[in-house]
Formats: sequence, C-alpha cells, structure tokens
Amino acid sequence: MGAGELATTWVPPAPVSLSLTLGALQRGPGDPTQQLGPDGALWRTARTPDGAATLRLAVHGDEVGARAWGPGAGWLLARVPDLLGAADDVSGFRPVHPLVAQTWRRLPHLRLSRLPLVFELLVPAILEQRVTGKEARRSWRHLLRRYGEPAPGPAPEGMRVFPPAETWRRIPSWEWHRANVDPGRARTIVRAAGVAGRLDECIGLARDERIRRLRSLPGIGRWTAAEVAQRAWGDPDEVSHGDYHIPALVGWALLGRPIDDDEMMDVLSVYPGHRQRAVRLVELSGARKPAFGPRMPVGDIRAI
Repeated sequence: MGAGELATTWVPPAPVSLSLTLGALQRGPGDPTQQLGPDGALWRTARTPDGAATLRLAVHGDEVGARAWGPGAGWLLARVPDLLGAADDVSGFRPVHPLVAQTWRRLPHLRLSRLPLVFELLVPAILEQRVTGKEARRSWRHLLRRYGEPAPGPAPEGMRVFPPAETWRRIPSWEWHRANVDPGRARTIVRAAGVAGRLDECIGLARDERIRRLRSLPGIGRWTAAEVAQRAWGDPDEVSHGDYHIPALVGWALLGRPIDDDEMMDVLSVYPGHRQRAVRLVELSGARKPAFGPRMPVGDIRAI
C-alpha cells in the first residue's frame, strides 16, 4: 500500500456489479465525484464527517477489494458493504408486471446503495430541479471543478471532493450565474448548507421523520426528498413523484400508454415497500418512451 492508503476486502453474499449498484450515485459520465476506470474499477470521492476521501473499488472473483485515501478513508471503507447494497432487503419484493419480472430475472443481484451523506446528495438533486439532466450535470461539474478540492490519492485526473457546507454558503451570486443556476435553486442550496449537520443527522431517524426533516426546508419538495432518500439510505419505496420523465416511462413500459403521477402511484401500488425498486427495474429494462411530444426545454440563464 502507498503512503496514507487504507485497504480492506469484503466478501459479498452474492455477485456484485459496481456500475449497476453505484450507477444511481453518478451524475453523468463526467461526474468529478465518481468515475469508472478503464480497468473496471470504480472511483468515488466523498466529504465524510472525518474529512475528504477517495475510494477505489474493484471486483476480484468473489471478493471486492477496497482502497481509500484521505482523512475520511477509514469512514468510507467501513461503509463499503452498505455502498454495495448489503443492507438492501429484497425479501418482500414480488414482481407482478412481465417486464419487471423479466428484468429482475436478468438482474437478480441489483441492490440499492446507501451513502449516508445527506447534504452531499441533496445539492445535485436541487441542481436537477426544473431543468434538464444535461444542464444540471453541467452545473454540477462547473461547481465541483471551481470549488471542490482535488481528490486525495492516485485518483483519475480531474476528480474532485464535494466542498464543505461553509464553501457552498459563500459562493457569490455571479458564480451561481456562471454555473447556470438560477437564484431560486441557489438560495435553496445555501439554506441547506446552513443546516447541513442537521440534515446529515436525519439518517439516524425513523424513515418518515427523515423525509419530514428534508421537506421542512424551503425549496425541498416531494421529488427532491425522494431523490435523496433513494441514495442516502437506499429507500426501496420512495418514488420520485413529480419527475418529468418517469410517469410516462412507467406508463409506456407497463401499460402501453402515458400516465400521470397519480396513476403511476396506483400502478406501483402492487409493490408495497418496493415501488422505487420497481421503477429502477423499469429504467434498467431498456424500455423507452415513443419519440414524440414536447421535450423539456434546455435553459441557459448565463446570457441574461
């Protein structure tokens, strides 16, 4: 091991796919906080309670090798099993729709990841409010490259660590503008940064109380809270109600027609406790919506 490097090995109870399990944490192919290397190893940075850390995960036969660098290396290594879905209980999941059942047979080891860093997962979710994924990912890259510190250890070039809450609070208005983040989303992030510690503490609360604490913050609605719940504590049931694409995708995939949020929740009611798992399987099934109808406009406030 190199200087400042920690390492461990985990033997999962079932085969693990790094890209499948951790794919939901990555914000596009150019995400400065997560990259898949050419050798199949997955790299992830994080701002842990102990400080910045870089994690490298690689599958070797039946084992997962984990190496980490930085002050938060030990914290991140201790959570490798949860990151790779060890705490995800699928025992009550029973596929009903043929497409869901077919995808579950093809991906029987799909598990939902847990990364208990609420504020770190909340910021990119806020950036994705009311804009296209392309624009949100561009804003995320800009802000991480501008304010994130270089990843500790031998991480791939360009990787960055999520900035501390105090840094987010001090970003000036013109930098938000350069990142193509409107004042409403910027204010929500700044407010969240002011209570980042309390947000991260909600991991220790009951599920409903976690959601309530998230949604008590102005600018955090049902959709944003669900996006965080799915990633921070691997919630298998919290669906992204209000998403621009998901209801139509679920409708076309399972019913052969578009549906709205309310009908989507009715369709998913046959998966009690696992509605988000069913949505994830639909997304991974390869099903697509017909290519017609209005697209969400790509907004750019930087020229204003």
